[in-house]
Amino acid sequence: MPRQIKIGVVAGEASGDQLGAGLIKALRSRYPDALFEGIGGSKMLERGFHTLFPIDRLSVMGLVEPLKRLPELIRIRRTLYQHFLNNHFDLVVGIDSPDFNLGLELRLRKQGVKTAHYVSPSVWAWRQGRIKKIARAVDLMITLFPFEADFYRQHGVPVTYVGHPLAEEIPLQPDCQKAREQLGIGPDARILTLMPGSRASEVDALGRLFLDTANRCQESVAGLQLLIPAANDERKKQLELLLDGYPDLNCLLLSGQSHLAMSASDVVLLSSGTSALEAMLLKKPMVVSYRVGKWTYALISRMLKVDWVSLPNLLAEEALVPELLQDQATVDNLVEAVKKLFLSPEHVSRLTQRFGELHQSLRHGGSDAAAAALCALIMEAE
Repeated sequence: MPRQIKIGVVAGEASGDQLGAGLIKALRSRYPDALFEGIGGSKMLERGFHTLFPIDRLSVMGLVEPLKRLPELIRIRRTLYQHFLNNHFDLVVGIDSPDFNLGLELRLRKQGVKTAHYVSPSVWAWRQGRIKKIARAVDLMITLFPFEADFYRQHGVPVTYVGHPLAEEIPLQPDCQKAREQLGIGPDARILTLMPGSRASEVDALGRLFLDTANRCQESVAGLQLLIPAANDERKKQLELLLDGYPDLNCLLLSGQSHLAMSASDVVLLSSGTSALEAMLLKKPMVVSYRVGKWTYALISRMLKVDWVSLPNLLAEEALVPELLQDQATVDNLVEAVKKLFLSPEHVSRLTQRFGELHQSLRHGGSDAAAAALCALIMEAE
């Protein structure tokens, strides 16, 4: 009988859970009886994954905030290290969460365990000195975007560019009308979708700001309806408490269904991150905003090596979508940017065409390409 392949996967947030689920599905087509363990969320669990800790224990952000949870994070990483090593795992894949995963991958690789990292840290954008640690920590870097792969090749790190799985899953021409029908919304409604983030800290920082913006927009955009897809049950409760302070908002709060909400919308106001990519793939004009702790922002802003932070702008190498960050993230600025998108159909048409071109460029194999590269690593170790 062939031995059972053991693959460790460590994902630290909702976007990583989604990528992990696609990866597990693709790997199972090659190793049907493989064991998948580590840290993952609900989508990975649906694929038969066994999580050793809840995924939200890794959902911390910034440079300063994780220090408050440092003892717990060290304990979790130590436990994972011993588990993967003692149980002779064939491969360990860290999905994003680089500050947590790269240290784990480095220790495991020193012990002869094959390691890979899926989703490049933004080393090309800031803290470029991390490339030395990455080169020591991983047997393979798997990138979602072509400009990332170019950076790793320049520094001699084994890399595979797979495009983004969402570019494969989302059709090139999403059906807005069908999405509205599923939500019981008329075809002529004017819809603004708010996406303040999947973490509690993001909703704390952006939730009231986005609702204040929507409240103002509702005064000048006739018939405006709001959609807010809550990332999980905890965020939904958090948003419900915020919405109690806005009784006049015409708002539908959803459980999940972020793609459906964005598909149905005319404009999306969102936090910087994966949701900006999703909105781009769904061909939706957007306004990107973000706030972090004052000290975190002071540190990061000094180290940035790029002109933009949102993925649509980075991919296009131009300012396709407005980015209103930190001190620029005010109600006045956001209202102006959102209203402009509702009132500029020609600009939106050009934007939609450009988004379609970028979408096509990101179709490069996705989860199947990542799984093929990881299987080659496993075969090397046998």
